[in-house]
Amino acid sequence: MRILVVDGQGGGIGKQLVTAIKAAYPDHEVTAIGTNVSATNAMLRAGADRAATGENAVVASSRRADVIAGPVGIVVADSLIGEITPAMAVAIGQSEAVRVLIPMNRCDNVIVGLSTDASMASLIEEAVVAIGAL
Repeated sequence: MRILVVDGQGGGIGKQLVTAIKAAYPDHEVTAIGTNVSATNAMLRAGADRAATGENAVVASSRRADVIAGPVGIVVADSLIGEITPAMAVAIGQSEAVRVLIPMNRCDNVIVGLSTDASMASLIEEAVVAIGAL
């Protein structure tokens, strides 16, 4: 399975996702795409099989992925403090991959119904279980 992890800013969520995915499914190919070099490097250090940075990398990699994982903002243009371009959001949204999105009430996106007790670690665990169910 080809798993694409997309993240921005410091890459903290992507780093945790890559670490957890590689621990649970070491044989799956994990590609990490950061919206900036810091995010890319964090995910690469976490064990991604390959990595790239920027808009075109997201667009091209979205075409080949079976699963795309990251914070929910990756499908919202101008999210992550403007790091997600409209082209990135469209490429991820139109991809035939299954999207596993981690809910975040940040960057002007509020998702109602989220438990305020959910830790990032538990959300990452849920995302990894959802990927395994595929």
